[in-house]
Amino acid sequence: MLDAPRTFLDVKSSITGRTWIDRLDANAVRNAGAIGQRTGLSEILARIVAARGVGIDDAERFLEPTIRELMPDPSTLTDIDALAERLVRAITDNEPVALFGDYDVDGACACALMSRYLAHFGVVPSVHIPDRIFEGYGPNVAAMDKLIDAGASLIVTLDCGTTSDHPIAHARERGADVLVVDHHLSDHELPPANALVNPNRPDDISGLGYLCATGVTFMVLVAVNRLLRQRGDTNLPDLMGFLDLVALATVCDVVPLTGLNRAFVLRGLEVARSGRNRGVSALALAARINGPLNPYHLGFLIGPRINAGGRIGDAALGARLLSLDDEHQALAIAARLDELNVERQRIEVEAVEEAAAAAEAEIGGGEGPPVLVLASANWHAGVVGLVASRLRERFERPVVAVALNPDGTGTGSGRSMPGVDLGRAIIDAVETGLIAKGGGHAMAAGVTLRNGELAALRAHLNAALAEAVAAARAATALKIDAALTARGATPELVHEIERAGPYGAGNPTPVFAFPAHWIRFPQVVGKGGHVSFSLGSDDGARLKAIAFRAANNAIGDALMRGPDGGPLHVAGTLSLDHWQGREQVQVRVVDLAKP
Repeated sequence: MLDAPRTFLDVKSSITGRTWIDRLDANAVRNAGAIGQRTGLSEILARIVAARGVGIDDAERFLEPTIRELMPDPSTLTDIDALAERLVRAITDNEPVALFGDYDVDGACACALMSRYLAHFGVVPSVHIPDRIFEGYGPNVAAMDKLIDAGASLIVTLDCGTTSDHPIAHARERGADVLVVDHHLSDHELPPANALVNPNRPDDISGLGYLCATGVTFMVLVAVNRLLRQRGDTNLPDLMGFLDLVALATVCDVVPLTGLNRAFVLRGLEVARSGRNRGVSALALAARINGPLNPYHLGFLIGPRINAGGRIGDAALGARLLSLDDEHQALAIAARLDELNVERQRIEVEAVEEAAAAAEAEIGGGEGPPVLVLASANWHAGVVGLVASRLRERFERPVVAVALNPDGTGTGSGRSMPGVDLGRAIIDAVETGLIAKGGGHAMAAGVTLRNGELAALRAHLNAALAEAVAAARAATALKIDAALTARGATPELVHEIERAGPYGAGNPTPVFAFPAHWIRFPQVVGKGGHVSFSLGSDDGARLKAIAFRAANNAIGDALMRGPDGGPLHVAGTLSLDHWQGREQVQVRVVDLAKP
């Protein structure tokens, strides 16, 4: 019989209505003690490691993941040997190659990675990134014709192509070969590509379905390098030098930071910090990043600027920036992406306000539907994914946001929650003829709707996902890794807990509870309505703290009362703020509770 979760600080209903529980059950607590005794790790780090299901024998390996140990034989991926063989032939014959990528960070990084690899051999590919609004996701016949008319005899699709049967068949009929490198869920019929590498295709047993498309592309290039080496070629690219692109895509595509992905991100951050990629460095400068690059910088500062091009500007800017070596060009493109990101933020704020009002009206005073499917003719198609993400956080359920066209058709994007496979439900809607087009993966998906299909999609998703959503919402208790005081949260501690990172999907950022601490000097800052304040303990220690987008919710209301509201239990994550060469700990608040 499983132990019931233990409440943390006896918080049964926080200010946001959540129960706080210990992330460690009784067995994990015992395991943490054993890990500490054997390895000499501190109690807090041992707790963090044990809470992630790591055993005593694997603790030290978990803290130092290496690509050498975790890299499988690429040939475990279905079709990879055939795909590598075709790429080697293109390199050997100096063949005209075209790349067709997705318009997000993963697609941009995959295209940049493949471009840089081929350019090493003198093969400079043409690159096509589709316009999100006019072309939509994935290959289309017009784009394939354009690439073939320009001379391409080999087309490689990256982060797309798995469900693009007709455009790929068309390209093959015109005499071009097509290779697909992807990670999105497939429908039952695979397109007639010459080779298709996707760890999520039904007949793949590699166990690498958690890789993003750039991670899969890296595996493909490992196979190509091996094949060239076997044929006597010694002038091969240093694949490890491209891991900054793999790390950036892995973090931004929110794939699980477990196994090989953790090693990719750790090693990739080292490469990124070296400034090897001019594009990454230029984006870090545009984002005004202080201190060494970390996963937060990749996911929340650099990634959104690349995405801004695909959302509201030139979709090809990101891939172009990450592929070039000219510093002046890199700085110019990064500056343009920074401008687009500011405009994207403005458009997003307006759309989120309208969507939130529509969601509140639909939910009313009750529980509301398990899935929110919202649509508006006022929304820019490039920001509907961000709208869905913001509302998913706010209303704790999957959300699909659709930008409607004047003719009633629409383009939408959805975001889900752990345990709810939105991508599969949308693919089922396509296969049963309910909607025109759609796909994705468990946590994120896209749709293309014909006039009149919105209601059918709403009914299908609510029926298909109701049970899974109910189970997921019942499991929304906040898991706490350990208790801390303001005095104990030192830069040294943050560096120590970073050893168990990188954190993200599949390896959650540790959450700490600060019992009965005081809120001082609260103020609303930034355009997003963030609340910053000083978090203090009774012994006089102080920490910088911030609650993002909290100005108009229960957390913000409680914080703005300051010390007049009495001491509060504060739950949050820790980060380091670098200013004028000094490291200072900052708490990012996730919840509050009254003692």
